[in-house]
Parts: sequence; structure tokens; C-alpha cells
Amino acid sequence: MRTTIDIEDHILRQLKEKAHRTGRPLKKVVNDALLMGLSQARRPRPTKRYRTRTYSMGYPPKGNLDKALEIAMVLQDEEIARKLRLRK
Repeated sequence: MRTTIDIEDHILRQLKEKAHRTGRPLKKVVNDALLMGLSQARRPRPTKRYRTRTYSMGYPPKGNLDKALEIAMVLQDEEIARKLRLRK
């Protein structure tokens, strides 16, 4: 199939040099390069494992750990109670 594409000058120079070195037609070198690029794009890249540090929050939990505002409220209530005890 025939089509027209714009290839950057430095890439075209590399393709022509490879065609000259290998003695293959430029068309074949371009098609091979495109196929290699497509096959690498399809290949899933290895992903780096995500790790996170864990910290002890004490046991038993002071509130519902699924609800951050509830935990904040419990901690705030405890802090207010502590300050009130100090005033006595």
C-alpha cells in the first residue's frame, strides 16, 4: 500500500544509513522499524511494585478506620477532655 508520511530528517538519515549498510531497500528497513516499534508498544511494560510503609495505630482502634472524619472527631474529643482534666 502506498502512502505519504513526513519523517524527520535525522530519522530518515539513520534509516538510509541502515539501508546502505545492510544492502536492503529503504522500504524494507522502514517497514521493519515500524514493525519493531509496534511490537514493543504492544508489550506490557514491567511495573515497579508499589510499597507503602505501615504504622501501628494502636489497638483497639479509636473509631471507624474507614471514616477519617470520625477518627478526627474522636481524637479531638480526647484532646479536649485531656485539656479539661489539666485545668482541675
